[in-house]
Parts: sequence; structure tokens; C-alpha cells
Amino acid sequence: MAQLFRQMTVCGVGLIGGSLALIARRAGVVGKVVGLGRSQANLDVAVDRGMIDIATRDPVEAARGADLIVLAVPIQTMRATLEKMIEHTAPHAVVTDVGSVKQYVVRELEPLITGKRSLVAAHPVAGKETTGAAAADPALFRDRRVIITPSAKSTPEAINKIEQLWDETGACVEMMDAATHDAILARSSHLPQAVSSVLAAALDTEKIGDKLAAEYGAGGLRDTTRLAASSWEMWRDIFVTNREAIVAALKLYGGTFAEFQRAVETGDIVGVEKIFNRGREMREKLR
Repeated sequence: MAQLFRQMTVCGVGLIGGSLALIARRAGVVGKVVGLGRSQANLDVAVDRGMIDIATRDPVEAARGADLIVLAVPIQTMRATLEKMIEHTAPHAVVTDVGSVKQYVVRELEPLITGKRSLVAAHPVAGKETTGAAAADPALFRDRRVIITPSAKSTPEAINKIEQLWDETGACVEMMDAATHDAILARSSHLPQAVSSVLAAALDTEKIGDKLAAEYGAGGLRDTTRLAASSWEMWRDIFVTNREAIVAALKLYGGTFAEFQRAVETGDIVGVEKIFNRGREMREKLR
């Protein structure tokens, strides 16, 4: 594929931003790749792994001449990061992001998009509980969804370029409005994180006699609490910026959990079986 962008600047060269930079650079769809970060050690890893050509901790230096800015920083820091950079980007620069909340991102960033620049908000629905440039994976997005949420500052040309960029990763790209995205992800992504973290917290110090209950868990407990190892820095911003949709998702879960608890308490084994069967059917659909 022909080069899409002359200079790609990735703000936050971690799992998501680093993986995208690695793929884009290898595919030749971007020219120079600049990495902006807070940790010099992490930036050094990104350089050593061939993700970026230039590493800097200076947002002005990182933005200078860039025709693509990828915001892969925590959601609540995106605006402050872009404010320092936008005037130094190319006149036709495209700004995109990888955040898992879209209404907040669009609302915060649109006022900063000046002149002929464009904003194309996006969310790769992929990830791991590991973080940093060392965790970047060139296969991370393969066969995963990437959701693009166009807005008033999205031009057709910019949307097309961002779609082509994600096509190179092997992802399945689809368009969606920001509100629908946030409601769906609250249920399919943010709720599982909450359930995993709360379960792990509940069992953290739970003892029966002098035995720590969690020490007797096998694969099921490890699988169910895997997400509890995730970075709080990222999830803090998600719980703040998508609060209403997450509350609705928690109520959905809470209603089903209360139904299950009542069935167990009353010895309604048929009711327990029905919920088990509903859960198994949903899980089989995921396959």
C-alpha cells in the first residue's frame, strides 16, 4: 500500500500505541514515526524494538510537522496533550485516538481541531492486561474490531485514511456513532473489568479459619480475575468519562445477580439452572 502519512506521532508508546506504530512502520504506510512519552526507559524500548524512529518527551518537538497524531494516552489527558501539539502539526493533519470512550473524547478534542485539520476518533477493541512498549504485539489487532466514530470534524478523506491504516493491522473496521459505542462498550468491556476487579477485591483477604480462600482457586479463579491485573491509570479515566453507561451496565448485571442469589437462597434449583443455561448459551456464541 502507498504511504498514507509522512510523519506519524504516537503519544503514549505502550501496548496499543506501540503495536500500531510497529505495524504501520513495517507496512510502510507511514514515513517517519515519532514517539512521545513520559518515561525515557519505555521510549528506549520502543526505539530498540523498531516501533519508532525518534523518541522525545517534548510534545512540541513530537508534533512538529506531523500529519498524523495518535493519542494513546489516558483519556482525561488527551485534551491537555493535544493542546500543546496542535499548532505545530501539518496544516492538513489528522488527529485520532485509541480510547475506549468516544463521546467524551470527541467533545473534548473537537474544539482544538483548527483550519483544515481533522479528527477521526477510533477504538481498537483489543488489549491485554500487560502494558508498555515491551508488551506491543504486531498481531494484537488481527481479526479484532476497530470502531471509528466520525464527528463534525471528520472529513471523508481523513476517515478513509484512518480506515486504511487500521486495515493494515488485520482488524475488522466498522463505523458507529459515539453514543452507541459507549453504551455497547460499557456492557461488553467495562462491565467485565468491574466484575473481575470486584471479585478479586472480595476474595483478597477472605479466610475460612486460617486458610486464605483464594489460594485454593484453580484455573477458573485465575481466568475470572485475569482482568483485575489491569492498569488502574487507564481504567480510572474510563470509569469517570463513561460513568452513566457503566452505571446502566452495572444495573443490568446487578439485576441478574440478584435473580441468581434469590434462586440459590430459596433452593430454586430450576431458576439456578435457567441462569446457568443462559450464561452457557452466551459463552457458546462468543466462539
